[in-house]
Amino acid sequence: MRSIYIVDDDQSVRSELYSLLSVYPNTLLRSFASGDDFLAELGDIQSALILLDMNMPGASGFDVLAAIRDRKDLLSIVITGQGDTRMAVQAMKAGAIDFLEKPCDPKALLQTIDQAFENLEETEQVIARTGEAREKVSRLSARERDVLEGLIEGKSNKVIGYELDISPRTVEVYRGKMMDKLEVQSLPEALRVAFAAGLVEA
Repeated sequence: MRSIYIVDDDQSVRSELYSLLSVYPNTLLRSFASGDDFLAELGDIQSALILLDMNMPGASGFDVLAAIRDRKDLLSIVITGQGDTRMAVQAMKAGAIDFLEKPCDPKALLQTIDQAFENLEETEQVIARTGEAREKVSRLSARERDVLEGLIEGKSNKVIGYELDISPRTVEVYRGKMMDKLEVQSLPEALRVAFAAGLVEA
């Protein structure tokens, strides 16, 4: 189920957005009257789109953006008053993915939300692949990981063996075990797992 959170201190704006977004099936809608209320429940919120006002008493929109900066599963669309373009740009620099001016054009808002959900689904897939790859890499013994890192650097079995003070044949044994644990059949596949796990800088 998809989730949309409306964070705005204006009751009329929250009601209007809630009514408009009710067209989405299988979507959880919740609204918060302040940034403080939203942040109080942030620990329980996962994979959501946030429609965020910037000017609120207490925690501002910028405070909310700062709190979710490292949360790849949370995307925010900033909704600002007319003429607040500079603030909107600053918000995007702080992590918002888009901005709309009040009063929002319904069609533009729905198009922006649809695009945001596509981005969120892609991000979730990346996060899932990363988690799976890291779990596989965590199965490797220290020696198997040494061999993988040598292969990542393009070294031959002979060079890896020399550096690890083991025979090329022993390197081949570790390489086979490493590939079994990573559930791959070829070196390119092993490298793709290493990339996904963050062992290799893209």
